Amino acid sequence: MLQKALRSCAIALVLFLVGCAVPLKGPSHEEIVKQALPETVNIAQVWHKEGAKGEVENGWLATFEDEQLAELVDEALQNNPELLVATSNLQSAASLAKQAGAQLLPDVGIGGAVQNTKRGSQSSTGSGVSLDVGFELDPWGKLSANANAAKELYRASQANLEFTRQSLVAQTAKAWYLAIEAKIQEHLAEHAVQLYQNLLYIVRTQVEVGTAQQQDIYLVRADLANAKNSQKKALGYLEKAVGNLEILLGRYPSGELELPRKLVTMPISVPSGLPVELLERRADLRAAERQVAAAFQRIQVAKAAKLPSITLTGSTGRSSSELIDLIGVSKGFFSLGSNFLAPFDIGGGLQAQVDIESSQQQAALATYGSIALKAFNEVEFALRNELILKEREALLTSAVKFSSSALKVSNTQYKIGQVDLFSVLQMQARSIKAKIVLSELKHARLAQRIDLHFALGGSFGE
Repeated sequence: MLQKALRSCAIALVLFLVGCAVPLKGPSHEEIVKQALPETVNIAQVWHKEGAKGEVENGWLATFEDEQLAELVDEALQNNPELLVATSNLQSAASLAKQAGAQLLPDVGIGGAVQNTKRGSQSSTGSGVSLDVGFELDPWGKLSANANAAKELYRASQANLEFTRQSLVAQTAKAWYLAIEAKIQEHLAEHAVQLYQNLLYIVRTQVEVGTAQQQDIYLVRADLANAKNSQKKALGYLEKAVGNLEILLGRYPSGELELPRKLVTMPISVPSGLPVELLERRADLRAAERQVAAAFQRIQVAKAAKLPSITLTGSTGRSSSELIDLIGVSKGFFSLGSNFLAPFDIGGGLQAQVDIESSQQQAALATYGSIALKAFNEVEFALRNELILKEREALLTSAVKFSSSALKVSNTQYKIGQVDLFSVLQMQARSIKAKIVLSELKHARLAQRIDLHFALGGSFGE
């Protein structure tokens, strides 16, 4: 009867102390934003309050209507080493979270022993098997807070993995269009070489018939050499761009990737209004927010470490020996015990740990605020440049058109002797330069749009 009473008291004590544990709830998203960002940053008022809200989606890559790019992105997501590292980190964080959660459960084990004792000519043998249970109570929420911190770090790793994926998609897209742009530049340089070679043939013919001078040949040959140098330079940029893209794809940088000779058409225009929920969407901000929440839980762990810890132990089983058999005592047994430890923070080490964790949380808040402001700046910059680049492209398109027309007129005038060769060379250089600048701007618009999607954490649409 006494044994049953002790068991009942022990169970009641466990339930009481477990019930005393206070659930620890971390700071909300709104609280983190309020603490991390300066009071001067009023998101609802200063960030695109005009215009209808757009909805962010993850399918922004499809708006470029580039099937080859989509295939390359899939290849990068499967083979890129950095993404594999982030995936491994997530798996490690999941195991750590599981390990921390296991501390809330009892430790259960089976024990066994065999003992042989010999005194002179007398010997005795004993054996036993037991089921042992140990359980640390969590009245102050220390173990719960530790488990919650591990869960928050796991969520942060999830967000970091997603951010790495988004970053890889954006990097692959930009590297792809950079490689195409390098190919276009190499093609324009090759075209310039051909033009100067044709012009050199014309000038040599005119020198032979006496309508041009020898110095004209030298001028054309000098420009031809410069054009060939530009072609070699463009070829080097092309090989480097292709090699970097192949590394992102997880390939050996062989430089054998097939490239089209023109860029895709610019995707749809940016809607008049964009959603202000940027802080809830970007994966790097979600990761930083979870780091703040994990830091909060670690503070609770450090505070609870200053309070007493209680551990219950129990064991039940059977044992036998010659003595037990001799006196006829029951072979079954049951034991219940408890350990109580109240720390004395004599040197202040436990309080110092609380201060350390508090400082770490302040650092996490500051990091979140820094990333948030950077995110808004990236979006604002991309939006401001969207219209500017569009207007510049229209102007440069006109410049290319007019330069080509002027070059045709200049070539005709040179053939009939109305202008000298220097005027033709000037027109030639101006036309080629205009095409190069226009090509660079088209690539810049595509790269800027990719940066905008990456800054938003997705696409936009109705």
